[in-house]
Amino acid sequence: MKRVTYLYKSLSLLFITLCLHACEYQIQDIDKVEEQLELTASSTDIVLDEEHITDDIVTFTWTDAREVGGDHLVSYTTKLDIVGNNFGSATTILNYEDEGTYSRSFTSEQLQNWANEKWGVRVNRSFTLEFRITAQWEGGATFEAPEVRTVRVNVQPIRTVVFDADKVFLDGTAVPGMSKVEMSQTLENESQYAFLLELEPGELQIPVEYDGETNYIVPADGDGTLQDGVAVAVTMNETPVSWNIETAGEYRIVVNMQKATATIYSPAQALTPKVVEWNGDGGVPMTTEVTDLWMHGAINSWGTPIKMNCTVSLADPQVLIYTGERTGKTKFIVYGGSDNDKNLAYAFSAPLTSGGLRQDITLVLGKMSDMSGGFSGEHRNSYVTIPGGTNFLILDLRNMTILAEKR
Repeated sequence: MKRVTYLYKSLSLLFITLCLHACEYQIQDIDKVEEQLELTASSTDIVLDEEHITDDIVTFTWTDAREVGGDHLVSYTTKLDIVGNNFGSATTILNYEDEGTYSRSFTSEQLQNWANEKWGVRVNRSFTLEFRITAQWEGGATFEAPEVRTVRVNVQPIRTVVFDADKVFLDGTAVPGMSKVEMSQTLENESQYAFLLELEPGELQIPVEYDGETNYIVPADGDGTLQDGVAVAVTMNETPVSWNIETAGEYRIVVNMQKATATIYSPAQALTPKVVEWNGDGGVPMTTEVTDLWMHGAINSWGTPIKMNCTVSLADPQVLIYTGERTGKTKFIVYGGSDNDKNLAYAFSAPLTSGGLRQDITLVLGKMSDMSGGFSGEHRNSYVTIPGGTNFLILDLRNMTILAEKR
């Protein structure tokens, strides 16, 4: 009993001592910074305007940040992206704003194009913009915390007519033989059809079978003059409008049902595989026509490169599609031998930094990312991490982009 009483008195004394010390050494909070930066959007819900596509559709406006004395200089940086990208370097629209500038506007055309081509938003799918402004100070004797403001805007895109089809054909007097030729769906895009074939001088038609009926893909302006290698707007019609083929030879025809476009490449505008030059072991010049790639890096423990067995797109021979399930950190090289050339080969990998230095990136499923190519040490030591679950990679060597998907 005496022991318990002693312990009780000791704990009481310790508690009183701690309280006295707490009174003697009070924590002093840092004075709160009174921020002044305000950011507003002209609207939080917008519909992109096809009739006035080059006009501003949304404007972001901000006020001055707080005043800071001394030799501090303030600068403003704005970023535009879609929610979910976290303002990544490959997707952000970045602007360093001039002194005295207090707004940034965007047109319907800009937002529609970025949504389709940079942010990977599916056709006709609404999305949410995220706009951020950061005020930060440089110089002066003290550190000044930046002011950051972010607003979001919901966007309805310009609606694109998506044509339905069971089968798409090539027909007319320009097609040799007695019957029409069925076009193939491209592996990378089920709404895109393509075919490579020999044509003769004559008329080319594109019939479409759907739900037991036949209609025709025709130029939207009704003009069948060949616009060689140019994507022309098309529409669906009950009666054909023929394209005029004047020269015999191998033609590539690509019909995109999502974008409602048709592109016809004559022999004069023939698309060819990408060709790269690099230096092998001993500085020996090498030239490679890229029709397949090999994975090399942590994904294969830097051992024997893994042949990807890519499929070459029917729409463009510089688009390669990988349908395996390998994931991990890799670069994509153009040579797969077991000798030292595998470590020197031309590589497609993560984009270099703004300073031209190596870096690694991790792909996000369904989000298109930029990539770079070269055989310098910086290119060969940049890597891409393919996320788990990926079973479909689209490497566009013409536009230098890469897309990972789970299908």
